[in-house]
Amino acid sequence: MSTNTMCLHRLARMPYLALPTVPHCQVTYIWISPCGKFPKGKTRTLDSEPQSVADVPRFNATLWIDDVLTEITLVPVRMFRDPFTRDPNKLVMCDALDLQGTPAQFHRRSECAKAMEEVKDQKPWFGFEQEFTLMALDQHPFGWRDDPYPTTRTGPRTPYSRTGVGEVGLEKIWGRDVSLSHYQACLYAGVKISGITNEGGPAQWEFQIGPCEGIELGDHAWTARYILFRVCEDFGVIPSFHPKLFDHPLWSSDGHMNFSTEAMRSPGGLTRIHAAIERLAQRHMEHVALYGDEHNNRKRMIGGSLSSAFDTFSWRTASRSVSVRIPGHVHSEGRGYLEDRRPPSDCDPYVVCQALVETCLPPPGGHNGEDIDYSPL
Repeated sequence: MSTNTMCLHRLARMPYLALPTVPHCQVTYIWISPCGKFPKGKTRTLDSEPQSVADVPRFNATLWIDDVLTEITLVPVRMFRDPFTRDPNKLVMCDALDLQGTPAQFHRRSECAKAMEEVKDQKPWFGFEQEFTLMALDQHPFGWRDDPYPTTRTGPRTPYSRTGVGEVGLEKIWGRDVSLSHYQACLYAGVKISGITNEGGPAQWEFQIGPCEGIELGDHAWTARYILFRVCEDFGVIPSFHPKLFDHPLWSSDGHMNFSTEAMRSPGGLTRIHAAIERLAQRHMEHVALYGDEHNNRKRMIGGSLSSAFDTFSWRTASRSVSVRIPGHVHSEGRGYLEDRRPPSDCDPYVVCQALVETCLPPPGGHNGEDIDYSPL
């Protein structure tokens, strides 16, 4: 099936989507695949529109885990409007339980929620920068020629120069319609999307989620990923979160995470940010192992102007070549947030958020970054 035929099929469905269905409501349940990298979804009919997530019943799903067909229970945790079939229909982000009623091993939301509950008095905020590359059905980057990156002695050389953030023009970027449509769909749904931008590759884009408090960052980020896959279906393209699609020294996809607490955002908060960075330094290798596949991340984190080195922790103000960055305006104002630049684009936001709060925040008896014992945790 060609991309043009697929798009015609999308137009053909419009009269059916306009048919009234009230009082019935379609609810699409969203959860995370066992590999931890992709959203999944299934839809059921409710007799009326749910007024809150508490009105959405649990649902069952089956999936393959270690070559065994396994049944899980989907537990609704956050509800959004459905931008594809529109009101009154809903998208519902779910947690997953196994047959014993305990959190499914591959689904990390429950652990993250517990960690956030323990530090909720410190009001942890997060912002997530999700980079991705649009791919055609032939598995080439969208808009590229059949052989766009022949290997040379110094690495792949493409006919397309690095575009740079914010470039405009069809000779430099492709896929703006996809990114804008995703942006609009997220806003309609109620996802806390705060912006978009094109990235270094011609078909590479980024959307930002946040600021979100506590567990809601993971819920909104995963729902935004689901919406992106659905939007891309309509355009006949595929979003790739692979952190290193091809062996080029500049082109990679990241999942930077911004983090702060109320104390960091308050006057004098820069000292708390410095204390948090000291704690992150002590668990660097543990974190890069949690954040993603070591093989891909070693290829992505090579040092240089845009990335940090895999094996070495570093931080500076207003630098993109470090593990953790303090933005320039944060340094000037003496308060704000830090940016963890180590997570790859295919990270699980729940895992990253949990690691940050469990490492950065003072242990019981600490004083918001003062008089903390910085011995290895």
